[in-house]
Amino acid sequence: MELIPLFLFVSVCALLMLGFPVAFTLAGTSLAFAAFGIAQGVFAPGYIAAFPDRVFGIMNNGTLIAVPFFVLMGVLLEKSRIAEKLLDNMAILLGRAPGGLGISVVLVGILLAASTGIVGATVVTMGLISLPAMLKNRYDPSLATGLICATGTLGQIIPPSISLVLLGDILSTAYHQAQLKMGVFNPQSISVGDLFVAAMLPGLLLALMYIAWVMLLAMFHKTAVPAAEERKQMPLTDLLKGLLPPLLLILLVLGSILSGMATPTEAAAVGAFGAALLSFSLRRMDLKTLHEALLATLKITSMVFMILIGAAMFSLVFRGFGGDELVQSFFTHLPGGKWAAVFVVMLFIFLLGFILDFIEITFVVIPIVGPILLMMGIDPVWLGIMIAINLQTSFLTPPFGFALFYLRGVVPAEISTGTIYRGVIPFIVIQAILLFLLCLFPGLATWLPAQLGS
Repeated sequence: MELIPLFLFVSVCALLMLGFPVAFTLAGTSLAFAAFGIAQGVFAPGYIAAFPDRVFGIMNNGTLIAVPFFVLMGVLLEKSRIAEKLLDNMAILLGRAPGGLGISVVLVGILLAASTGIVGATVVTMGLISLPAMLKNRYDPSLATGLICATGTLGQIIPPSISLVLLGDILSTAYHQAQLKMGVFNPQSISVGDLFVAAMLPGLLLALMYIAWVMLLAMFHKTAVPAAEERKQMPLTDLLKGLLPPLLLILLVLGSILSGMATPTEAAAVGAFGAALLSFSLRRMDLKTLHEALLATLKITSMVFMILIGAAMFSLVFRGFGGDELVQSFFTHLPGGKWAAVFVVMLFIFLLGFILDFIEITFVVIPIVGPILLMMGIDPVWLGIMIAINLQTSFLTPPFGFALFYLRGVVPAEISTGTIYRGVIPFIVIQAILLFLLCLFPGLATWLPAQLGS
């Protein structure tokens, strides 16, 4: 009977791989196991009775209100084609410099990541607006597709990222639980803003490493990264009109969070309102497009919260069967101490990234392993950034990386899946290097929050 939590977890993963809806799989499978446990007298019904309180707590969570606002902000910038105009202007600005278009793709990817925060939306958008331009300029198809996949996944780590919002909320709860279990009855807390600040240096460093790779290829492999054949001209005023408004909007959102003037939820509301205002002022939005953006936001937000509710049921049933004690016993007896535990968790999350999205992993896995790792003395902010970049790497890795599937759906038929796989390999190596650097120098993630918090 002590292995029931393991069977529950494996059953959920198996059903998800078969394509069943995530939220209903989590809740339905958990209820089925709970019914079996009650019938066998090995599960206390009181855990199920606590479910309504969990749902009420989710709906009352002010931090999670940031999710629909950030989603709306990104969808508005996408549907109003501001992102497409941004890429065109950036390419003109960099002119005929070798690798200029590739560097433009990375820079626009950073801005899209900061506005959209959703990997699938960013990869698809970048694939639709960037790939034709890169192929027209005779870029190597594998480099073009690899660069788009890599920049598309920056939404995992570049704030304000939805994944960091969700991860910050779950890690905050896990950190609180860990401290209470250690007898600390005046626990410290971490916030979503802490993760946003911590992600700034690693996120920018990762983007700079992408740009450095493009520049190296432009210098030593010019057939893969050719210079533009002809330089488009545009008046400086028109160029600034296309570049400055979205850039100022993103800086306003991030600046208000980093300066402490606004919480992530308040900044998200400002960002959504600013994106709507910007879209209408540039005459790139009408009521029909606004309706489509609101509907897309509703669908994405509903999906997130339904998964969160299903994960709450899974967490209760897993804990009711003694799953927490089983996992804690495994890590306690694992040779190598806390670093071995971190390695095992990171490997496990990396592999789960092939079959689960970051939302499911955040809601299902982190509440189980988070308190245990934090009780071992792992810094919660550092752990959050490591998990975010780890998942980002997983989404890029063949043959199951989600970003590869997203891009495959929008690339021309003549570009093979193998071409996409070859293209992402250098960027997987770059992200692995960043993870290694974070292990050697944890201050890359913890220094800036400590400075701003002091």
